Amino acid sequence: MTSQFAALAIDCANPGLLTNFWCEVLGWVVIDSDETDFSIGSPDGLGLTIDLIAVPEPKTVKNRLHIDLRADGCTTAEELDRLMALGAQRVDVGQTPDVSWVVLADPEGNEFCLLSRPVQEVAG
Repeated sequence: MTSQFAALAIDCANPGLLTNFWCEVLGWVVIDSDETDFSIGSPDGLGLTIDLIAVPEPKTVKNRLHIDLRADGCTTAEELDRLMALGAQRVDVGQTPDVSWVVLADPEGNEFCLLSRPVQEVAG
């Protein structure tokens, strides 16, 4: 027997803000919510979810765990432009200038990466 990856939890000050951001980024929907916490996932209900949970303390250091994204149906440059328009910001976490990915942060400063190769290139 093994465990199965069910959800990634993100602590945040404004779960509504991050719910909207990540739903737009991933094309996901709200699966469940209460007054302060939200679960989002694929519209087909398959796969893991992201749980956005309200906490009182602010983010203070670089995440030890982060999300890696790939562009899907567009170039990586086009996806980077879209993510920036949604509110992502480039951040420096000590990466060297020659890395093949772009380090970004969501509106609350949680780091994530946009990988250089789109889904179609990796799958093809």
